[in-house]
Amino acid sequence: MIQLLTPTHWKDYELIDCGDFEKLERFGNLILSRPEPQAVWKKVLTEQEWKKRAHIHFKGRSATTGDWIKFSKNAPDRWNINYKNDDISINLRLGLTSFKHVGVFPEQAVNWDYISSCVKKFKCEQPKVLNLFAYTGAASLVARAAGSDTTHVDSIKQVVTWANENRELSGLNDIRWVVEDALKFVKRELKRGKKYNGIILDPPAFGHGPNGEKWKLEDHIQEMMQDVVQLLDPEEHFLILNTYSLGFSSVIVENLIRTSFPQVRNLETGELFLQATSGVKLPLGVFGKFNTFK
Repeated sequence: MIQLLTPTHWKDYELIDCGDFEKLERFGNLILSRPEPQAVWKKVLTEQEWKKRAHIHFKGRSATTGDWIKFSKNAPDRWNINYKNDDISINLRLGLTSFKHVGVFPEQAVNWDYISSCVKKFKCEQPKVLNLFAYTGAASLVARAAGSDTTHVDSIKQVVTWANENRELSGLNDIRWVVEDALKFVKRELKRGKKYNGIILDPPAFGHGPNGEKWKLEDHIQEMMQDVVQLLDPEEHFLILNTYSLGFSSVIVENLIRTSFPQVRNLETGELFLQATSGVKLPLGVFGKFNTFK
């Protein structure tokens, strides 16, 4: 069965409305409007309502960059929010970037709940978790807060620095930071004979490593999956594969996992979405995940 999952208990985040290729979101007390290519339908709320509510609006200059326009003089460039579930609590520093991102992908809270739940269920003393394409580190913080020995890998030094700021804000320690191409790192860990209880993959559609390595999802994801499943501890493990690519379906993700790891158990696949308070649903990627416990 294909699942449809959305975060259900995040008080510091709200999708207010989306449509006409935009979304209106609340992060803490700050409300932003910014582009959203998936929102091909009409807005539910009126333009006047959007303008009345938004503190900051992102205006694109190109397909990938733009400027933030502040409607409120007191609107900050940086601010903090909190996420917590029954197992963990983390703090995240958000910021206005020229790429329309703010430092977190809210739909991933579904995966954070899965991560913290799995780490808590493991019988080993300190489970090892590997977060690949780890961005500003929310999943790494969740894994660490739940009690894991956590390794965070991303190819961009600036976002790893940002992730370390989030670690400090969350009062956590001892996360291993690695600035490297994810595929190269995995191959090196295989040669070292390393094993992990949890592996998190959230690869981009396109990307570059620190030394110019090229990543294209459809060209490299099969190789990555075939390598990464060999790093899983055979007795206790979980793996999450999340993709945000307009061309990928949950059936593709299921096939990738089953062909790379034929012995998979407890496989779940589906789509992540954000439920707007205006009533519409915003799809934001597909996932596959599985686990095994003693």
